[in-house]
Amino acid sequence: MLIRVIATLVGFLFAGPLFAQETPATRTPSHCHALADATQGMEYLHRAALRDVPDETVDLHYVGHASFVIRSAGGLNLVTDFTGFIGSTKMIPDVVTMNHAHDTHWTPFPDPAIPHVLRGWGPHGVGIDHRVDLGEVLVRNVSTDIRSQFSGVEENGNSIFVFEIAGLCIGHLGHLHHAPNDEQYAAIGRLDVVMAPVDGGYTLDLATMTSVLKRLRSRIVIPMHWFSDFALEDFLDGMSDEFAVVRVEGPMLNVRRDLLPSQPTIMVLRPNYLRDE
Repeated sequence: MLIRVIATLVGFLFAGPLFAQETPATRTPSHCHALADATQGMEYLHRAALRDVPDETVDLHYVGHASFVIRSAGGLNLVTDFTGFIGSTKMIPDVVTMNHAHDTHWTPFPDPAIPHVLRGWGPHGVGIDHRVDLGEVLVRNVSTDIRSQFSGVEENGNSIFVFEIAGLCIGHLGHLHHAPNDEQYAAIGRLDVVMAPVDGGYTLDLATMTSVLKRLRSRIVIPMHWFSDFALEDFLDGMSDEFAVVRVEGPMLNVRRDLLPSQPTIMVLRPNYLRDE
């Protein structure tokens, strides 16, 4: 697998404004429900601040815990499992997604300036359906169950959010508490990139999470929701038989569909809050 490293200095030279720009009317079709061809290679960046994103690429920035900023070439900023704080930045996200298994995955008081606040739950047991088409980006969700208080189950209390952008299908598993069923796998589709909780207990045990990720077989897996390096290393050990492992040692990836790794690869990011330059 060929991996092209962009040094920190180069990233800063291309840093640009944080605010959303006008978005194109159309987007490159994704392959969520069809197996995508891909060539070897990808890029990753050692940067904390956001930048202007080249055409047909997506920047992924690991903010912390289960929060990522997904940034498009048109300047759209989407934040997963938004808690209300992503760092010392004036950037207002265009879309935030949230799950409510714990208060580290949502906020009851999102900034009213955020145009699209997508809660991953609806009325108890009913769930919610989202399909937000912003032209350049399509955001949708697949409901799953969560454990509720006193060992009960809240049906459809969690959402797996899927972002179709630049021909890529990017999934965030949220606070997943069970392996998806066949219908849910079909609704998710084939994810090119997946953010997966690997704590080993608060969400899924590692054996079940490993089986879920091996079934999804995404080209890129980004571990999240790990509380110690010990839990992270246990997860990596359980995946290394079928997945390559790359330790980025920074918070950010730049991903293109035509530069996805040929072998399923775990990209280990180190979280870092955003900061304005």
